[in-house]
Amino acid sequence: MKLLTYRYQDSIQVGVLDAQGICPAPEAYHHDKGMQQFLSDGATAIQSMQEILNDDADRINIDDIEILSPILKPDKLFGVTLNYADHIAETGLDKPEYPTFFNKQNSCVIGTGAPIHLPKVSEKLDYEGELGLVIGKRCRNVTLEQAKEVIAGYTIVNDVSVRDWQMRSHTWTLGKSFDTHGPIGPWIVTRDEIGDPHKLDIKTWVNNDKRQDSNTKHLIYDCYFLVHYLSQVITLEPGDIIATGTSSGVGVKMKPSGYMHVGDTVTIEIEKIGKLTNPIIDEPDSATFIA
Repeated sequence: MKLLTYRYQDSIQVGVLDAQGICPAPEAYHHDKGMQQFLSDGATAIQSMQEILNDDADRINIDDIEILSPILKPDKLFGVTLNYADHIAETGLDKPEYPTFFNKQNSCVIGTGAPIHLPKVSEKLDYEGELGLVIGKRCRNVTLEQAKEVIAGYTIVNDVSVRDWQMRSHTWTLGKSFDTHGPIGPWIVTRDEIGDPHKLDIKTWVNNDKRQDSNTKHLIYDCYFLVHYLSQVITLEPGDIIATGTSSGVGVKMKPSGYMHVGDTVTIEIEKIGKLTNPIIDEPDSATFIA
């Protein structure tokens, strides 16, 4: 299933995209935390949704909705550094002995089509096309063998990075968490439709220029190991997202540098999932206090 969160007639809804359009989930899931609740309900929610689909329920035209991030405010959004060998090679750094995680604050999350802001305080705006895995079960101390079962599905993440601010902190949090710098989507594809997540082509374009072209088979620490490793420390919950790292071709390593500018459009495509596309605009003026 392609599970998505969307705005329709001033209502936040959860639904499934199929060849006929958008099939809304039951109204109990039509709220800001609807997708987390749907994932938490697990097989029960999937079965009820399948029954609705089988009944040939009415569909909403995809052109009549605004697609939002599938998880509007993930409680936890993790990134992983240096997880593709070719990216390590272009940075000149050593392969990490263990996976190295960082946080992106959930106020950075946007959906496909929403604009990414070029910050007022930097011009070093970079892209990172990544496979995102979405947790479906509350879990801790997950074994490698169990890890597959706690993943609800997969999505696309653009780990937008402000390179100078990233380097100002050992945790990288500030340079990874500017508002609008966490595009996610366009939907979650359930794991039964993905199959092996380690055989997916992943590409990134800025305008018509292909910048990244790789495959998830090149991950150093795969999806299951990342879940296993992280869950030894942290209780993972439905809707938590782990962005699994980026391949070579990031703008900071291009000569001349390939940073994104106002008027650009960045698109990430992952096999079996789809495309995540966002335009770049100037950061708008805003008051110190936001109502």
